[in-house]
Amino acid sequence: MLAFILRRLLQSIAVLLTVGIVAFFLFRYVGDPINAMVGQDTSMEERAELREKLGLNDPAPLQFVRFIGNAAQGKFGLSYRTSEPVGRLIVERLPATLELALCAAIFAMVVGVPMGVYSGLYPRHWISRVMQAVSLIGVSLPTFLIGILLILVFAVMLRLLPSFGRGDTVALGGWTTNFLTVKGLQALILPSITLGLFQLTLIMRLVRSEMLEVMRTDYIKFARARGLSDRAINFGHALKNTLVPVITIAGLQLGAIIAFAIVTETVFAWPGMGQLFIQSVQFADIPVMAAYLLLIAFLFVAINLVVDLLYFAVDPRLRSNVGAGKGAH
Repeated sequence: MLAFILRRLLQSIAVLLTVGIVAFFLFRYVGDPINAMVGQDTSMEERAELREKLGLNDPAPLQFVRFIGNAAQGKFGLSYRTSEPVGRLIVERLPATLELALCAAIFAMVVGVPMGVYSGLYPRHWISRVMQAVSLIGVSLPTFLIGILLILVFAVMLRLLPSFGRGDTVALGGWTTNFLTVKGLQALILPSITLGLFQLTLIMRLVRSEMLEVMRTDYIKFARARGLSDRAINFGHALKNTLVPVITIAGLQLGAIIAFAIVTETVFAWPGMGQLFIQSVQFADIPVMAAYLLLIAFLFVAINLVVDLLYFAVDPRLRSNVGAGKGAH
């Protein structure tokens, strides 16, 4: 178990280092940050002085080593756009993105798994066919269009839910949350559905296909022959054996939800990290962009590590393989 974790940690460090290299050198070609920081009346001498102060005249390898060293300490420098510490900007936006991603993931799991189970147990029922049609729509429509349609129906026509912003929030230390206010919870509904709908359809179709496959296996037939109830067979045996791929996909999709919340945050003017990244691209704010990509990579790596450990805990075959490997040595 310990060797498994250490191996995954080493792989995670290699991934983060690779992302750091890509982020640093890729963003060197998005534009000159000096043009976004100064006005047209700024002299060439002042521009050169600012470039020297920011270390932009140093060789690229030296800048990269300095960037990685500072990133390892949680220091990402100052934003070229606002002259504020990048770490503080991200920490201020992090709660909004994480809460939105959490709500979207819960929505996808709570709705997607039951839909997948039902359509897998009763594939020819008309309700299952409706679910299949809905899943095709969820996969086909782009996220921004889903968000605009939800705003049109629930915010403009019915006037039931807000169309932008986080609503009222409560500060708990350094964390701001939507969960403790009515308007904050209302503001989460539309963007959470928009962000989680694509993941919902993936989870539903995965659970459905796994249930259809499991229900055809021999041990399910033996369970029926022993006289077990449908409830015990469907949920005690069939659903349990679909958990391994569902855990894997759900974990990976949580990372994807966080990474691809950019479109949803833009549509709903949600003050999260995605909106901060879009603003940074417009102003060639390299420190913020690089820090954002490193943070997303870290979240992906951490989630993958947790998924691997859950996979290890749920699937006894992995534990037996590790035990067999030890016995062979």
